[in-house]
Amino acid sequence: MPAPAQRPAPAQPPVPRRSVLQPLQRRLRRYFGFSRRETSGFVLLLLLMVLWLWLPTLLRPALPQYNPAADQQQLNQWAAELAARRTTRPRSTSRYPKRAYAARTRVPQVALAPFNPNAFTALDWQARGLPVWLAERLVKYRTAVGGFKAKEQIRKAYGLSDTTYARLAPYIQLPEQLPPHEAGTYARTQPGQYPNRYPDRKPFEATPGRFARKPTRLAAFDVNTADTTQLMQIRGIGRGYARRVVEYRQRLGGFLREDQLAEIYALRDAPDLVDSLRKYTFVAPGFAPAFIDVNNGSFEELQAHPYVGKRLARVLVAFRQQHGPFRQPADLRQIRVLDEATLEKLQPYLMLR
Repeated sequence: MPAPAQRPAPAQPPVPRRSVLQPLQRRLRRYFGFSRRETSGFVLLLLLMVLWLWLPTLLRPALPQYNPAADQQQLNQWAAELAARRTTRPRSTSRYPKRAYAARTRVPQVALAPFNPNAFTALDWQARGLPVWLAERLVKYRTAVGGFKAKEQIRKAYGLSDTTYARLAPYIQLPEQLPPHEAGTYARTQPGQYPNRYPDRKPFEATPGRFARKPTRLAAFDVNTADTTQLMQIRGIGRGYARRVVEYRQRLGGFLREDQLAEIYALRDAPDLVDSLRKYTFVAPGFAPAFIDVNNGSFEELQAHPYVGKRLARVLVAFRQQHGPFRQPADLRQIRVLDEATLEKLQPYLMLR
C-alpha cells in the first residue's frame, strides 16, 4: 500500500527585524509625547495667550481724529505778531561807531647782516624781527636824538629787550659807547632844534630826590638778599614789581635758579623785565633755601608755598593722616594730583622728619 503523500508545512510569516532605534523612539515618546487630553489643553492655553495679547487692542477706545488746521492757524498768527513787533521796534544805534583798522601787511624776514640803523625805516626794523610798535618807536627815537651815534643809545630804547639787542648788536655799524665829550651832555633833542615859544618862563627844574635817576652801569647783586630799593635800580622795575619779587621769594623760600623769576605772576607777560632781572642778579653758590616740613606742617603753611597750593596741601594732609608720615621724597609719587614736573621743582624745598 503506497505511503500517503506528506503535506507541505504552512509557510511561517517572516519575523520583522527589530530596529536599533526603536528603544530610543520609545523612550522619547514616553517622556516627550502628549496624550490627546494634554494636546487639547495645550491648544486651549495657546488660544488664551493669543487672546490675552490681543485684548488691549480690542478694549482700547478709538482715538478722535486730529485736525492740525486750527493749531497751525494759531501758530501763524503768533508768528505774524512777533514779526510785526520786530519790525516796528527801533534799532538801537551805538554812540561809538566801530573803527575800521587797515590790515597790516606781513613784512618778509631777511637774514641779519651789517647795517646802519640811521638809514633804517620802520619796515627795515620789522624785517629784522622787531614788532611794528617797536620799529616805529626806534624811528621816532632816532629822529628825536638827531641820529644814533653809538650802540648804547639803541640799547637804552624803551621796550627793546636785552635778548633782542644781543641778537642785533653784532651787526650794528656803530661804536659801542658815545664819545667822551657827548656822554655826559647827551640830551633827547639837540640845542636849537625846537625854538622856545615862551622865552620869559624859567626852564623846569626837577625836584631833587623825588625821582632818582637809575644808574646806567649797575653791578650784579644777589637776588636772595636784595631788598626792594636795590631791585628798583634795574630799569623797568618799579616799586610794585620789586615788592612782588620779594613777596614771591619769601613764599618760595629763596630762589635756586634765575629762571624761577619768570614764575612770578606779574612778570609772565613782561619777558624783557625778566631778562633784565636775570642780567643784574645772581644766586649765590651754596645757597640753602627755607624748607617746608610736609610731615608736620599745617595746611596753612603748606598751601602758602607756590609749588603746593590749596589742592595739593589738602591732599598731603589727608594722605599723611591715613598712611603715616613720608619716609623719602619718592613717597610723594603715590599722590596722583602731584605731577612729575612739580615734584622736581618742589624736591629741593622738602624736609622730611
